[in-house]
Amino acid sequence: MRVIDLSSAIDAGAWEVDGIKHEVLTPAEGARHMAEGMLRNHGIAFDIADLPDGELLSLDTLTLTTHTGTHVDAPSHYGSMAAYGVPRHVHELPLEWFIGPGVVLDLTDGGVGTIGAERLRRAFADIGHTPSAGEIVLLHTGADRLAGTPEYFTHFAGLDGEATNLLLDLGVRLIGTDAFGLDAPFPHMLSEFQHTGDHSVLWPAHFAGRQREYCQIERLANLGALPAPTGFTVQAFPVKIVGAGAGWTRAVALLD
Repeated sequence: MRVIDLSSAIDAGAWEVDGIKHEVLTPAEGARHMAEGMLRNHGIAFDIADLPDGELLSLDTLTLTTHTGTHVDAPSHYGSMAAYGVPRHVHELPLEWFIGPGVVLDLTDGGVGTIGAERLRRAFADIGHTPSAGEIVLLHTGADRLAGTPEYFTHFAGLDGEATNLLLDLGVRLIGTDAFGLDAPFPHMLSEFQHTGDHSVLWPAHFAGRQREYCQIERLANLGALPAPTGFTVQAFPVKIVGAGAGWTRAVALLD
């Protein structure tokens, strides 16, 4: 089996809207930390010189949002109320949603702004395949080439409401994108709203999740490495964080 990594890294050295704090306790510091803790909490003295090289184990502490790096948005992220009942958190979702046949759509001509339903239909025609229930649809916009830069958060294309609902009408429950978000960039949506006064242009892909239960995988990467638009399995199990609206995932494509 061939495995293709579709995940972007969580990197404290890269530019992020919300920032990342990554603190590292080295193996040597970990040894001292353990010895001090054993003496303080249990009254047991331990000489770290008895450890190989005077080292124990490293420890990483990170401060970040659940929307940093490749992650799955759960229905509770879209709002506190939904037409179908109380939206579920990420730890409550069926694992079966996060493994299944993949379909990648080439939307690299999308530029900056919105991708409509007609553009999706052309993408279906290009590959001779229309997604169906149980399939995981991945949108290859090419936005991941800007990852780690401020432009990554503003220069991409996202789905409008009609395009999102087209996929949901087909029975798709998991939609992925290599962009920062499944909606158009914030400045684009807000500019459209100020120009038109149309509330439907504001986060339509996310707000569609208030009407029908579905999930997104955001901030994917490397979708261009997939050798064909179909014929692979996507696996993107989210981390089980109780009460969270999103969870990090190591998304991969599996090919026989």
